[in-house]
Amino acid sequence: MEQLPDYLFGRLNAEKLRRRSAGIDVIDFGMGNPDMPASREAVEKIHEVIEDDKAHRYARPTGIPHLLQAAADHYSELYGVQLDAEEEIVTTIGSKEGLSHLALALLGPGDFCAVPEPYFPIHKWSAVIAGAELLHIPVTDDAGEMITSLEKLDEKPKVLFLNYPHNPTSTTVDLSFFEEIVSWCRKNSVLIIHDFAYKDITFGDYKAPSILQIDDAREIAVEFFTMSKSYNMAGWRCGFCLGNREMIRLLTRIKSFFDYGLFTPIQVAAIHELRHNREQAQEIARKYDKRREVLVEGLARYGWEIPPSRGAMYVWAEIPERFRQMGSLAFAEWLLDEAEVLVSPGIGFGPAGEGHIRMSLVENTQRIRQAVRQIGKVLTREDSVA
Repeated sequence: MEQLPDYLFGRLNAEKLRRRSAGIDVIDFGMGNPDMPASREAVEKIHEVIEDDKAHRYARPTGIPHLLQAAADHYSELYGVQLDAEEEIVTTIGSKEGLSHLALALLGPGDFCAVPEPYFPIHKWSAVIAGAELLHIPVTDDAGEMITSLEKLDEKPKVLFLNYPHNPTSTTVDLSFFEEIVSWCRKNSVLIIHDFAYKDITFGDYKAPSILQIDDAREIAVEFFTMSKSYNMAGWRCGFCLGNREMIRLLTRIKSFFDYGLFTPIQVAAIHELRHNREQAQEIARKYDKRREVLVEGLARYGWEIPPSRGAMYVWAEIPERFRQMGSLAFAEWLLDEAEVLVSPGIGFGPAGEGHIRMSLVENTQRIRQAVRQIGKVLTREDSVA
């Protein structure tokens, strides 16, 4: 426990709430907590199923059969991947819980885990909690570069974490990236855990590939996806782990000691969304794309140039040169104090994140325009930090 830092997003949220309770209208670009609601149909399905007394009992821990089949059908429709619903899929209480428990099932003292940096905190800390040693490599969209980084490590990892579209950097990859990485990991007996939380949050013509589209991936890989971002069901906590049968079996086994699965009405609502509400996921992505456009183009007018991204619900921005010596934490605190805008400092995603901030697209376009004006005002102020 002494190794674990204060959870960054918990601290940010507490500070936001403290200021709002004092009457300060903080614009929140901090935690990636969707501001849009789940669909009306999903809510109505919850109301419908909760009236059934049988739905109040413990649910099937791995997921009710119709939900597992809905996830399998989802992958067949979107990615052309055929999965055995009973052997190659298990439901999880959100992807974060599943990732954490799988790390406990796969890793222990003496094992090594490779985590690209900057990283989403649970990718690192789930391995640390399991007792494994961390090996960091740079985040990249170039498979050759990643393989070179892996080959330069002093130890061979047992597990490699991947996450595309990436949090926090919004880095995206094409299917050829996974082809090369899967080939290398198979040859070197390295297991892959791919966090696919932002699979549907893509922009323009880009569609994020699933690692399971690679023919041999299921020999060494699993993928997590979640209803949180694609369907605005973050607080509902519904996710899936799919892929390698043995890794699914181990995750199922360890979860049986920790939880009793998801509340049945949530599972039934998730079935409805996966089967009947694909259009909503696409509309959600379009809204994030518009928000990204408003934020990036707005800040560019004040001289803060940020490269466009193809996916994820974040803008990853290098701190303007004039303010870079402050460091990301001090710069984020300065924006909160001076512009009343909350952002995440890059250092919270590991040392490689220093010099950057992450802005979550969880405010509507009107609020984003307001934030741009407030940030622009302090960026161009003559007495701002030089």
